[in-house]
Amino acid sequence: MVQTAPSFFFSAALVALAYLIGSIPFAVVVSKLMGLKDPRSYGSKNPGATNVLRSGSKAAAALTLVGDAAKGWFALWLAQALAPGLTWNAFAMVALAAFLGHLYPVFLGFRGGKGVATALGILLAIHPGLALATAATWVIVAVFTRYSSLAALVAAFFAPVYYLFGSGVAWYAQAPIGVALGVITILLFYRHRANIARLMAGTESRIGSRKKA
Repeated sequence: MVQTAPSFFFSAALVALAYLIGSIPFAVVVSKLMGLKDPRSYGSKNPGATNVLRSGSKAAAALTLVGDAAKGWFALWLAQALAPGLTWNAFAMVALAAFLGHLYPVFLGFRGGKGVATALGILLAIHPGLALATAATWVIVAVFTRYSSLAALVAAFFAPVYYLFGSGVAWYAQAPIGVALGVITILLFYRHRANIARLMAGTESRIGSRKKA
């Protein structure tokens, strides 16, 4: 049975819902539930897993990582579940909305994280192999350099490449998805502009280090 594409207004509602899901600040929620300081008050002041790790709680950082990734995956899964006939254009917009929700969350005054984990969740929803290849790239760079930001930048750069040229990707060469991944990569680089400057200056903090507020 051929699925009918949802109406423009229903698609717009799914995009708005994806943004709200992406806006859930797991770094702040997890830290509060575990009795830790607000991650916006120390380190890089970034509400993300890497900064939560600076609190000394690996469990809190892990939960934040899983939560941020899960919301990216869930936003796309929910859109498909509610609208099986969702067009590629609308699907791409849902992905971007979830990502923008993390970067500019309405619940935190539009000051969010850098989007690495949420981007990974989005890649997982697109295809598990794509997420695995990108995550492997992050791990390899992070292990050898201990720079989370550099690992994120390298992985973000290769994600669209893996999508466009990797074999076995189920939704290969869907232009809207490729464009969405390209925009996500650009936004990730933009959000890491301060990290790029510190990397070039040799002052970027490494994974596991504690940064003074």
